[in-house]
Amino acid sequence: MRALFPGSFDPVTQGHQDILRRAALLFDEVVVCVMFNANKTGRFPIPERLDRLRAAATDLSNVTVDSHTGGLLVDYCGRAGIDVVIRGVRGVQDLDYEMPMARMNHELAGVETFFIAADPDLAHISSTLVTATGRLGHAPG
Repeated sequence: MRALFPGSFDPVTQGHQDILRRAALLFDEVVVCVMFNANKTGRFPIPERLDRLRAAATDLSNVTVDSHTGGLLVDYCGRAGIDVVIRGVRGVQDLDYEMPMARMNHELAGVETFFIAADPDLAHISSTLVTATGRLGHAPG
């Protein structure tokens, strides 16, 4: 079964890498995809994010890296023959955010969402915090 792990990955964090590695153990193929989000201003250009994802997945033979800049996530899934979306969740706040999208993806296209709970040691890491601390000379994730 093919699964999609979408995100902005701006930047790729240890938390993203953990979810990707665990998903690669569960699915025949995982497509990790940089998605354009009109509500977010990108810190890193998409080509750089793709390069970082490829580097993170070099030892994962069933992982491919792609990007999608137009249309809905379910449109990408339909074109790519993907029936499952992977989402990492750090806590209740993430789940509250993800549930309406998961329901809509199912209603629109029958795409299921598979939630993977974040490793507790990495659950505090977010792209926003990594960027903010990086600006101050620190690198937590």
